[in-house]
Amino acid sequence: MPSTHVDARTDGGQRQRARTRNRWWVLAVIGLAQLMVVLDVTIVNIALPSAQQALHFTDDQRQWIVTAYSLAFGSLLLLGGRLADLVGRKTTFVVGIVGFALASAVGGAATGFTMLVVARAIQGLFGALMAPAALSLLTTTFTETKDRARAFGVFGAIAGSGAAIGLILGGLLTEYLDWRWTLYVNVIIAVFALVGVLVFVHSSRPVDPPRLDIPGVLLVSGGLFCIVFGFANAASDFWSSWMTWGFLAAAAVVLPAFVLWQRRTQHPLLPLAVLADRNRAAAFSTVLIASAGMFGVFLFLTYYLQGTLGYSPVRNGLAFLPMVGVLILTAQVATNVLVPRIGPKIVVPVGLLLAAVGMTWLTRLGLQSSYVSHVLSPLLVIGAGLGLSMPVAMSQSTLGVRMSDQGVASATANTTQQIGGAIGIALLNTLATSAATLYVDLHPSDPLVQANAALHSYDTAYWWSAGFFAFGALLTVLLLRRKDASQPAAYPVRLRDASGRAR
Repeated sequence: MPSTHVDARTDGGQRQRARTRNRWWVLAVIGLAQLMVVLDVTIVNIALPSAQQALHFTDDQRQWIVTAYSLAFGSLLLLGGRLADLVGRKTTFVVGIVGFALASAVGGAATGFTMLVVARAIQGLFGALMAPAALSLLTTTFTETKDRARAFGVFGAIAGSGAAIGLILGGLLTEYLDWRWTLYVNVIIAVFALVGVLVFVHSSRPVDPPRLDIPGVLLVSGGLFCIVFGFANAASDFWSSWMTWGFLAAAAVVLPAFVLWQRRTQHPLLPLAVLADRNRAAAFSTVLIASAGMFGVFLFLTYYLQGTLGYSPVRNGLAFLPMVGVLILTAQVATNVLVPRIGPKIVVPVGLLLAAVGMTWLTRLGLQSSYVSHVLSPLLVIGAGLGLSMPVAMSQSTLGVRMSDQGVASATANTTQQIGGAIGIALLNTLATSAATLYVDLHPSDPLVQANAALHSYDTAYWWSAGFFAFGALLTVLLLRRKDASQPAAYPVRLRDASGRAR
């Protein structure tokens, strides 16, 4: 008996050491999955003209290639996060990877518009399973302060730079292979991710799995669908469309109803205590605002580089490469060096202010500006700002949350990123278009009126993006505690349901 007991303990210790050694492989797997999700926000955009020519769909239909993915992904994230808590993170992660890869293969082989749109929607559905499971696996794998900082530095860098990487990869694949490879590439990434998760990620059954809140799922999925669709419709049909206001009005009714239901039900989909902590509220706000502001650089600087300076898709993508490099480097410095020493209350606002400075700097671009002299410097400043803010915010968004709620907390962080992007695209597109129209009306004798109007519209988007970042900096100064971020915040006091029982 004694020898058996020792052997059991030894075996348990060996398993624990194996898990410790494998945790960096787990990070690589999670990073690949997160890269797939964030790539698909922009990688297909560059391929759209080629896809449109091949499949013969109209300009009005083109937006649905992007919108179908955003709608499914954004509206189902909280459900995906809760399923990870309910059936297990590894199981949900594997299902998400496999489904995402199959949908990507179908989309790449699409023979018509409808087939491509359906494939993109299914991509979004499985992405909504994969993304929160990835972040919650990261949180539960890296529990020690130093390792957690390094891991979230990598993860946050991927989340912050994924859109730029999508532009680079999309340009390369479209120009040198075929537009279909912007979808097929996910299959290749998924194979490596799937092998990695099966080998290195350990299964764990939830000890006390939560029950699935069906009314909550219907309310929040419907509300998020309405808000994403409303802003997406505003980006294409502008604010005069009744559909824009109708869906946004529906969201304004359904989402508060969801919150009220979460206060009453015994098994909430999103325990409101997850949102009650000041640091987490600041983290979610940072992700929301930074995601909205980022499109000022990714979307409108792309228009400028291709439309004004005449860059090819590949050259346009490569122009963002220095920003990605600085973002990755700064992310590691922020999470491993700065936050443990001075806390997030200084690091995150400084990062957002740097991003605001970079966006303001871009307003100085002209028709004759050059990349090295005028574009590169503000890009580096923006990359540094995003590297200081996004990884720290991602880490704070799940810090101190109970293990049983890690999936839904991770889903909330992903949801704010998705909603922020939808809001940013809609508002900045509207403001830029209005600015261009006004410029043309006020400068009828300008021989370069169209080129200058476009430039003026980009400047408007940059200024508003800078405003988003500045507002985020102010908000995080007010919300973030001075407490060292390396120490988990205490979980808020549980709310009570209508019968007075604690949840």
